[in-house]
Amino acid sequence: ARIRQAVDETFGSTAIEAIDVLRPVFVRNKAAYIVARARSGNRVMPLLMSILNGDDGLEVDAVLHTEERVSIVFSFARWYFHADVENPRAVIGFLHSILPRKRTAELYISMGYNKHGKTELYNDLMTTIGTTDEQFVIAPGKRGLVMSVFTLPSYEFVFKVIRDAFPAPKSVTPDEVRARYREVLQHDRVGRLVDFQEFEHLEFPRRRFSAELLDELRRTASGTVEIATDAVIVRHLYVGRRVTPLDLFLQSAPPNHAEAVVVDWGYTLKELAAANIFAGDMLLKNFGVTRHGRVVFYDYDEICPLTDCRFRTIPPARSDWDELAPEPWFSVGNSDVFPQELRSFTSLDGRLEQVFDTHHADLFSVDFWKEMQKRNRSGEIIDFFPYDDRSRLRPLGHAARAAPPAS
Repeated sequence: ARIRQAVDETFGSTAIEAIDVLRPVFVRNKAAYIVARARSGNRVMPLLMSILNGDDGLEVDAVLHTEERVSIVFSFARWYFHADVENPRAVIGFLHSILPRKRTAELYISMGYNKHGKTELYNDLMTTIGTTDEQFVIAPGKRGLVMSVFTLPSYEFVFKVIRDAFPAPKSVTPDEVRARYREVLQHDRVGRLVDFQEFEHLEFPRRRFSAELLDELRRTASGTVEIATDAVIVRHLYVGRRVTPLDLFLQSAPPNHAEAVVVDWGYTLKELAAANIFAGDMLLKNFGVTRHGRVVFYDYDEICPLTDCRFRTIPPARSDWDELAPEPWFSVGNSDVFPQELRSFTSLDGRLEQVFDTHHADLFSVDFWKEMQKRNRSGEIIDFFPYDDRSRLRPLGHAARAAPPAS
């Protein structure tokens, strides 16, 4: 009855002619998803039911019946589904009927068919290049120290090339960066880590690159990028969904949107911690905002397991001279993290800083991070569901957030 109520909220008095259900069950984390669609004439509505193994057996935890909410379940920032599929192409066709904004490549990748997804992504890119005169340009946002990033203005993806050398304070090597990107693909990304596909030896028409971008690639990535007379050959790069850098988003967003995103940024850090991930470089420019208003992380060169970190409190200064000295008055190890310093990374002013403190002041304390380490080391598998209380059939607030404060 409650499932029917959820459907009626969308269809209203319109008679439903049929409900089509995919036979494969999609499994991820602690949930199994029944994927369906309701039809009435030319109107199609997605219908996704999340099934959990509750105390009394199987139960429907949530019903998702809008394209936006179902799209988040199939997000590029989430781990791949497990599904016993006999005919992948037919399943992808069904998914595309309820998620028309999703590219075919993304749907294949969401189901773990990465190789076919990469093929679709490459064909899609070549088609785009062939049907537009746009040039590749440097991606908007502050320049990174590890990657050179470029994009086509009308294309929804970015291209990342590892620089030949990294200036201080970066101490990682290109091989370490590649290893960390591959580790991300093996990890549950909990809706907060952008999926990137790795490509080698891609060739593009040189005339499609802006002069500014060619100059940057010559200066920063000549070991990876060959600029020939008529072509640009990239020996290694990552391709991933383009999102709006968080710092740029906050500069132009209306106050209410900016406040909501700042709160979600705090939950991003907490949910990554609950998944045993420490982002490392927490500057706003390393996070992005999706079209659904969710905050994601996309800079993986300093990412590491949370349990490998040593969280410490900054010891008090011994004198005024200590605080004025250019170097810290205390020893700092490679794995040491001082949560008090997080404020210097937030770069939030006025109202946004107050909003962040109201919801996430615990992020500045050692206790929060040590509690999350304790939970991870104990083997606890923390809940991560790609929907909120609005979609649940159980009472509002029944489920706690993935990473509650340590208190």
